[in-house]
Amino acid sequence: MPEIQLGAHTVRSHGVKVARTHMHDWIILLLLVVIEGILNVIEPFHRFVGEDMMTDLRYPLKDNTVPFWAVPVIAIIIPFCVILVYYFIRRDVYDLHHAILGLLFSVLITGVITDAIKDAVGRPRPDFFWRCFPDGIGKFHNVTQNVICTGSKSVIKEGHKSFPSGHTSWSFAGLGFLALYLSGKIRVFDRRGHVAKLCIVFLPLLIAALVGISRVDDYWHHWQDVFAGGLLGLTVSSFCYLQFFPPPYHVDGWGPHAYFQMLAESQNVRPNGQQSELEDVYVDSQNGRELSRANTNDSGPILDGMDGVRRY
Repeated sequence: MPEIQLGAHTVRSHGVKVARTHMHDWIILLLLVVIEGILNVIEPFHRFVGEDMMTDLRYPLKDNTVPFWAVPVIAIIIPFCVILVYYFIRRDVYDLHHAILGLLFSVLITGVITDAIKDAVGRPRPDFFWRCFPDGIGKFHNVTQNVICTGSKSVIKEGHKSFPSGHTSWSFAGLGFLALYLSGKIRVFDRRGHVAKLCIVFLPLLIAALVGISRVDDYWHHWQDVFAGGLLGLTVSSFCYLQFFPPPYHVDGWGPHAYFQMLAESQNVRPNGQQSELEDVYVDSQNGRELSRANTNDSGPILDGMDGVRRY
């Protein structure tokens, strides 16, 4: 079989071709951005808040420990930087393109679902009393006992967006995708028992969890909001990752589906189930030739039965 050169598929050589293949996906991403903008502009549902319901809504109105501008940095910029570093190591435009596309889909789909639910549910935040009555004097309808807010409209509007937590869902969407990405790249599930690899994978999830905890500490969210946001972000990120990459425990979990499909088409090799999507891929490194899955011992039953396979 022809040998595959490391760095043979770069942004310069194949970037335009790969991007054109997924042009419709990028158009959908732009559509998601527009929808996200609309959901942030429209007025959320103003749920009934009676005087006797204010007991759990009198927490102090505090600033954000994690400001709004920091959420895209945590959920998008940090994972993007890690993906970019890996590209400069391996020079694989397929991995770069699909990782970025999957990351953006993960965050934007999560954002749209989160804000759609926020607007539909209209759950008041734990600090709603002080948003509604900044002077501390409550005012209620004499018949229904519903609140008659005297505060700023923009502050009150934000006060009806407690469920689910957007900070948490975005963080788990971006960092959850990063955790899955790292799992495949460093072969966490290679059955060698390297716990240090698990620590690397758990680090993004810990950061996302701390962001969620800060939302409860700042009294911007109830714990249920944070739990639902984290679950939503992890679920969407898992779906988006598996759309472009094999599961991290797969023998080919280190690369995107499109990379193996390209090699299969160019070498007339057809993927087959759990078996390696390309069994005879070789790469050139600075130290000489090596199998692309060198240092992976758990694929022995597959490779042991192959005739003429070189091992280094």
